[in-house]
Amino acid sequence: MKRVVITGAGTINALGHSVAETMTAMAEGRCGIGPLVFRDVERLSIQIGGQVRGFEADGRYNRQQMSLYDRFTQFTLAAAAEAIAQSGITFSGELAAKSGVVLGTAGGGVSTWDDNYRSVYEDGKNRVHPFVVPKLMNNAAASHVSMEYNLKGPSFTVSTACASSNHAMAQAFQMVRTGMAPAMVTGGSESMLCFGGVKAWEGLRVMSKDACRPFSANRNGMVQGEGAGIFVFEEYEHARARGAEILCEVAGFAMSSDATDIVMPSKNGAARAIAGALSDARLNPEEVGYINAHGTGTAANDKTECAAVADVFGPHADKLMISSTKSMHGHLIGGTGAVELLACIMALRDGVIAPTIGYEEADPDCALDVVPNEARDAKVNVALSNAFAFGGMNAVLALRKV
Repeated sequence: MKRVVITGAGTINALGHSVAETMTAMAEGRCGIGPLVFRDVERLSIQIGGQVRGFEADGRYNRQQMSLYDRFTQFTLAAAAEAIAQSGITFSGELAAKSGVVLGTAGGGVSTWDDNYRSVYEDGKNRVHPFVVPKLMNNAAASHVSMEYNLKGPSFTVSTACASSNHAMAQAFQMVRTGMAPAMVTGGSESMLCFGGVKAWEGLRVMSKDACRPFSANRNGMVQGEGAGIFVFEEYEHARARGAEILCEVAGFAMSSDATDIVMPSKNGAARAIAGALSDARLNPEEVGYINAHGTGTAANDKTECAAVADVFGPHADKLMISSTKSMHGHLIGGTGAVELLACIMALRDGVIAPTIGYEEADPDCALDVVPNEARDAKVNVALSNAFAFGGMNAVLALRKV
């Protein structure tokens, strides 16, 4: 098996339009959640979210591109440009032929669906743009990244609700580790913050009207966000040979299925994924210093995740730092694991642990060190990134300092 490292990272989300901006905001415990701004928002009962501000797509993409790029694709391409530029990798020849892209998204082109349903049903139009289908399809972002960067190897999209990005990155990791590809572009993106997207989520009655407070006893639900996180996963020796800067090593992963309920999480399913990632990476529980939690701010998720961590880590659970950055950037659904991976990289490289902001009251069912409200300086050699999705789909990545 080959070692797999991350040599490039890129993002755009409610905290920033780059990795540097995002990490600075995380370190400062800054909240990117605020009032939503889009058509008919006043008709919603939920009017807050982690919306990307100041992103001028018209100035970045030409008219033809805009006819093909839904907002989730626009975010993906912006983040991919940053990741590939940082990596310094050029995909040509045999490298291009074998390298590919695996991305995660839950909704794909939700804004395109919303705009065109409105056009047909509300405005009474009988035609839609001929590119509506290629614009809204879930694999659109992966396809455009492959075309933009000459990636001719395995290219596809994973859609497993809130675990989509982690599942996608796990597939990319496995391809590089087994020698199937020397490098992969991977991560995820989402943009559900439009009238139809939020209205659908309102029906679940899991959304907060004021703030995301993971692990806090007075939490009252999740808050949606939007954006993208993209990475270059590369075979270690290949990266060293070209003198690339290594951000960290992807050491292992595991996936599990609860096989119990479509929305209620299972402690056993989550625990099996966490334990499996440690086993795959050949790590002892005591080596883990930080976990970026799924931490949605709903009672069912927070309590189940804390119980799973306690089961897997035993006495070491009390020494772990575990935080949810969703409290700052919101829940990006299929793209969330990719943005959250940045918090793990920051912990490993910079020794800065992103906080769980909005924490106000201790919950005895979440009696772990959740790094409340303020970032912390700490030496960390191993970090985990948890993702637990509707449908009982769990995916956990293990990362190691290099």
